[in-house]
Amino acid sequence: MQRRLMTTLLVTALSGCGFKMRGGATFNINSLLVSSATVPPGATALQLLRALVNSGQLVVLLDPTQRARTQAHLEVISESRERVVVGVSSAGQVREFQLRSRLRFRVRATSGADLIADSEIVQQRDISYSESAALSKEAEEVRLYQDMQNDIVQQVLRQLSAIKL
Repeated sequence: MQRRLMTTLLVTALSGCGFKMRGGATFNINSLLVSSATVPPGATALQLLRALVNSGQLVVLLDPTQRARTQAHLEVISESRERVVVGVSSAGQVREFQLRSRLRFRVRATSGADLIADSEIVQQRDISYSESAALSKEAEEVRLYQDMQNDIVQQVLRQLSAIKL
């Protein structure tokens, strides 16, 4: 009984304060050419492409010869992942890494005007390291890179949804 009352109060408080979950991105453009300077495109570029196609709001083309049929051109210039040592023990053993994921992109109108100038999104996460738990730390690193990749894709989608033609 008490649990149900607390849940009801929480839901009422959240709805009363104007809380609303963020929905998917809505785009002001309806067709987009997507290209990548790196061949094959990296994992972040592929996830971004999947997110654009799955949005159902855009006609996404990959063939550069179709550029005239689109309103904008999203070009993924580069993407990279880095692992930098930021902490060592007194014996010189690595104790902490900083993981970084970067994506550089730009968006241009069919006319050639910049809609989003050359931009770089950088995500970073710190991860401790222990030789005795190397396999689990490797799995944690993969999850952190995936998390950064998801964040980058969401940021690009939000920037694309802000484009006004």
